[in-house]
Amino acid sequence: MAALQISDSELELMKIVWSAGGTALYAQIMEALAKEGRSWQKNTVITLLSRLVDKGFLTVRKLGRRNEYAAAVLEADYQAAQTRALVNKLYAGSAKGLVAALIRQEAISPGDYEELRRFWETGGGES
Repeated sequence: MAALQISDSELELMKIVWSAGGTALYAQIMEALAKEGRSWQKNTVITLLSRLVDKGFLTVRKLGRRNEYAAAVLEADYQAAQTRALVNKLYAGSAKGLVAALIRQEAISPGDYEELRRFWETGGGES
């Protein structure tokens, strides 16, 4: 999968759809934005949703007079693509460089490190 690029605002909308189980009505999206303290204009949200449809991130279907948006890209797939792009761009493809930077910046606690070590040792299974 190529590195998928969307804006921060588009990502906010995708997170709402993903957190709703992968599908959400326009009204549910607006409600979620309001709960997050976002007072985006209707036209702004419609434009962003249309862009996400055009980019292949969402599909839309009419339910009477309402639009239901469905994620066409899984959140895990998007995260994996963005992580690969970050590692390639900033660390010359070295995941070790990323992890070392996180440890140096104390973004990974000793407890996190131990959990990651167990994850690695078990082949990525539940610990």
